[in-house]
Amino acid sequence: MVDECYSKSMWALTLVVLLFVTRTVGEDPYRFYTWNVTYGDIYPLGLKQQGILINGQFPGPQIESVTNDNLIISVFNSLDEPFLISWNGVQQRRNSWQDGVYGTNCPIPPGKNLTYVLQVKDQIGSYFYFPSLGMHKAAGGFGGFKIASRSVIPVPFPPPAGDFTILAGDWFKMNHTDLKAILDVDQGKTYRLRISNVGLTTSINFRIQGHKMLLVEVEGTHSLQNTYDSLDIHLGQSYSVLVTADQAAQDYFIVVSTRFTSQVLTATSILHYSNSAGSVSDSPPGGPTIQIDWSLEQARSLRRNLTASGPRPNPQGSYHYGLINTTHTVRLQNSAPIINGKQRYAVNSVSFIPADTPLKLADHFNIPGVFSLGSISDNPTGGGAYLQTSVMAADFRGYAEIVFENSEDNVQSWHIDGHSFFVVGMDGGQWSPASRLTYNLRDTISRCTVQVYPASWTAVYMPLDNVGMWNVRSENWARQYLGQQFYLRVYSPANSWRDEFPIPTNALLCGRAAGRLARPV
Repeated sequence: MVDECYSKSMWALTLVVLLFVTRTVGEDPYRFYTWNVTYGDIYPLGLKQQGILINGQFPGPQIESVTNDNLIISVFNSLDEPFLISWNGVQQRRNSWQDGVYGTNCPIPPGKNLTYVLQVKDQIGSYFYFPSLGMHKAAGGFGGFKIASRSVIPVPFPPPAGDFTILAGDWFKMNHTDLKAILDVDQGKTYRLRISNVGLTTSINFRIQGHKMLLVEVEGTHSLQNTYDSLDIHLGQSYSVLVTADQAAQDYFIVVSTRFTSQVLTATSILHYSNSAGSVSDSPPGGPTIQIDWSLEQARSLRRNLTASGPRPNPQGSYHYGLINTTHTVRLQNSAPIINGKQRYAVNSVSFIPADTPLKLADHFNIPGVFSLGSISDNPTGGGAYLQTSVMAADFRGYAEIVFENSEDNVQSWHIDGHSFFVVGMDGGQWSPASRLTYNLRDTISRCTVQVYPASWTAVYMPLDNVGMWNVRSENWARQYLGQQFYLRVYSPANSWRDEFPIPTNALLCGRAAGRLARPV
């Protein structure tokens, strides 16, 4: 189902394909980027509309990096309104100052710039960046973010012949046409496709006519070895697959279609063999539409190959995530209440409203009255919904069980900044303590974004190993914008650089933090 706020809009699906030539790059610890953010004409659906460009490009430039690189990204805002960029899936270890959401950062004013200084610490994989203020994400301003593994920690598959980044998203226009991008491949060779769902409201299914896809990475988790005809990719999620050009030399459809929508929309592009003897034949292959059981079965099949080599997350000094005792349980229930006569969205009955000062700055400068800890319950309340700047307290080095509960009739997608979590269980119906008997405590995957199917629940284990003020949000952007989010304050009393970096000297200050000194204290 499409959310009510979009029910009167005709919307379409588009597929953007970026090709990057794979090359050997020295492991330079610093990489520098200078970006100019402007308005410009884009044609995602074959129709001209105003979009947000980075260095004149839509999508924006891809970030190419290697594990532990330091990235210096200077962003100049040439728009006529404030702007911020966030880095979906990049954990910002000890450094929530660089997260790029309004709860942690002041927006970049028109005509000004901000230099992000971030390190891709202990991560590899496929991610993306996006504009985080308001509904800017609907206008573009996003791009791919690739973190390659260092040579001393190889990924568990041979280097592919090529590396493609595919950004799929939904767009809102009265009519549309398919975007005909072409991927050129050589027969017999294997290619890596990094696929991200950068859309606003819609889960998608991705498939390639006549070809199998070997899933090798999900948001940084490698050592996956399952093969699929098609893959569901929910809002905010990023997958990597290997595809071998092992079919007859001709052209084949690449297809993206919507999931769990009353009207199934489809976008296509072409997989073109360099020695192709003919164009695509027949119609694009069909995919699943509203089948929840099919989706649950596929989601549960995403398991780590424990016999394969490759990098793995290491919470609490152990690879055995299922043997670590959880310190507390948080149950989060989404809802769609009407508050003061207006459509809002909520978590545990609280619909988030932004404060006049970024929460991280208020916390750092000890500014009273901006937020209060415990302003959102860690269990569903069952009471009426209300507006609040909601912040949940969490202790550094805790190990939380988080259960997302969805009683609505549409699929939800949840993201947690600054952390990676283990998806231990999901099923239909109501979660209860007895549901723990079904958990996978051996070989599940870790990720930062997870889906919750209609009238279903999803449970994760998460190490609280990153001090900071972190956004927990719906990846359905209308729901996030209208309140389905809150902030998790992971706190260490040590006040030590060992646990968290100091405030950057170039930090923008606004609201009640304006005029203070942005220097380490």
